[in-house]
Amino acid sequence: MSVHLERSWIVMGLLALAISLVRGDDGFLTEPHYIKECRIADKNFVNCSTQSIQQLFDKLNDGIPGLTSIKSFDPFHLNRIRITQGNSNAINLKVELANVKIVGFGHTHVLESQVFKKDYSWKTTFTLPVMKLKGDYSLFGRILLIPLNGRGQVFLDADNMTVTMHTKTRLYSKGGFSFYNVTNCRVDFKIDGLKSYFSNLFNGNKQLEDSTNKFFNDNWRMLADALYTVITQTIEDILLDVLKKIFHYIPANYFVSDIPTPEQLYGKAKPKPK
Repeated sequence: MSVHLERSWIVMGLLALAISLVRGDDGFLTEPHYIKECRIADKNFVNCSTQSIQQLFDKLNDGIPGLTSIKSFDPFHLNRIRITQGNSNAINLKVELANVKIVGFGHTHVLESQVFKKDYSWKTTFTLPVMKLKGDYSLFGRILLIPLNGRGQVFLDADNMTVTMHTKTRLYSKGGFSFYNVTNCRVDFKIDGLKSYFSNLFNGNKQLEDSTNKFFNDNWRMLADALYTVITQTIEDILLDVLKKIFHYIPANYFVSDIPTPEQLYGKAKPKPK
């Protein structure tokens, strides 16, 4: 009996050791072997950082061990998006998307990753060969001078999307490491094509619905411009949610090995007045 108990304690001890090597005691990763460490002081930092962020996106497909807050990266699910857009006579929209499913982020190809020493914000450029969106929509307003008032399902299929992401961060300390607090994410995009379909655009008038959808697909560049805010906000909502969770879990030191502490970057905090 004592031998059995001793073996049990040994097994438990080995498990605890294995967990401590992978994950910190206060819930963060301490040995991400799949991330390439880079020095921002090195002249080839941008190339190194580009490889590092590509490795991160690749790992997201398999799942980052211990990071349970991201259930699925591809497909990615959003509960609801509300957008009001009105920047011309041709475009005046109120859009709500629900039960949104986005496919394509699993094939992210990082073209360039820059980190700026002044404030450790980022500029990241990547491509998505395909990005498909499916969900429920309600739409009221005008696209390309066409009055619309409908509820149904929407399908968007963008070809060869190039995304430029501008990310703001604020460093903070935890467990002896520097971490990124991702505070803002803004994106711009370009695409080589856009297929779309909106069901029930005109409350059951199938002929008018089909002719309008054909017009949208024949004039996809104009439609992409009209839906620019809808698409960018969808991408921003996804990336901000994912990045916040990742960089709260993985220390910034593993991406930029010579990153300063918050005190070194911002100066020591002034004591609060009594």
